[in-house]
Amino acid sequence: MPSTENSGSSSPLASLGRSIWSFRREQVHSMEGNHDTSALESELESFQQKVAERFQDLSGASNDELLSIPWMGKLLDLFLSSLEEFRVLLLKNKGEVTKPPLDRLVDDFFERSVKALDICNATRDGIEKIRQWQKHLEIVLCALDSHKRALSEGQFRRARKALLDLALTMLDERDSSGSVFSHRNRSFGRHNLKKDTHHQHSQQSTGHSRSLSWSVSHSWSASKQLQSIANNLVPPRGNEIVATNGLAVAVFTMSFVLMFILWALVAAIPCQDRGLNVHFSVPRNFSWGMPLMSLQNRILEDSKKREHKNSNGLLREIYQVERGTRHMTDLVDSVQFPLSEEQKMEVEQRVQEIALVCESFRSGLDPLERQVREVFRRIMACRTEGLDILNRGNDLE
Repeated sequence: MPSTENSGSSSPLASLGRSIWSFRREQVHSMEGNHDTSALESELESFQQKVAERFQDLSGASNDELLSIPWMGKLLDLFLSSLEEFRVLLLKNKGEVTKPPLDRLVDDFFERSVKALDICNATRDGIEKIRQWQKHLEIVLCALDSHKRALSEGQFRRARKALLDLALTMLDERDSSGSVFSHRNRSFGRHNLKKDTHHQHSQQSTGHSRSLSWSVSHSWSASKQLQSIANNLVPPRGNEIVATNGLAVAVFTMSFVLMFILWALVAAIPCQDRGLNVHFSVPRNFSWGMPLMSLQNRILEDSKKREHKNSNGLLREIYQVERGTRHMTDLVDSVQFPLSEEQKMEVEQRVQEIALVCESFRSGLDPLERQVREVFRRIMACRTEGLDILNRGNDLE
């Protein structure tokens, strides 16, 4: 994607020492300095500021908090809050939405948002994969619970088998683009199986980017889907800002928020052909640009540390699973009977590590999945509402 810092003199975001809003005031106020314009301007500035504050709050997370399940929940809350405010802006300015160039910009946003539905489904399936890992971990905990019974060789054999099954499951899902889960991807709210099956076959014939939430084919790629969303995502030009009374800036902001949230989901959650090699530049001249850029850099740095180890995802709890099971496997393979006191203490320590991550999954995965479902539904609702506005505008012409 072209860098936003090289967008040329036609963009108010070039380094000319003027903010977006000072540029807009000079242009718009010279044309029509009325009360309605001032009110809209205040609402647009408020929208930008709220987005900036939310990203600022997220960027303040410690390294242990970043990309954890609770942090991902906050990220999705950021999106839902921003989308609701954006939806209200569109509803309050229906007349502007139906006029060029805003109608084209809004339509482009809805095109991106419908592509996001596939990633919501892939994320939901990724959460289901983590639940499968959790089941294997629970077997390990049950087998090596020294508070219920004395540890025996049979219990260690059971734990070893569960750890092997877990390792094979994580390896298969990483190397086979989704394994069995790619065969049964369920879209949110599907009812008509025949209709969905027909839709799946028709979408597969047109490539990865056209599956559009019904299901994902074997060739579907999360990273390619992200790139198709990021393509041509550039800040509005000065004439577009003026012609839309600043609403073009809000559309760009919401589009960038959508793309970043999806990028972070793909980075964190195991899904088909996940990857961070998506070309996009964070625009520094927006109030939310610096905190968002900080998050992007931290996530990329985390990726560099872990991707060479073939991690299933950057979710903090996945790292804890990978580390904990590695330590537990080494211990289970090395113990000798009868267990020494030192070995008993080490087993208890490793069991506690796994117990903590299992508790994180038990308390966090269901709320996280509900948030992903809500993102899916709210995207659909906003798109339906927005397209209705655009269609009514076309009918009036």
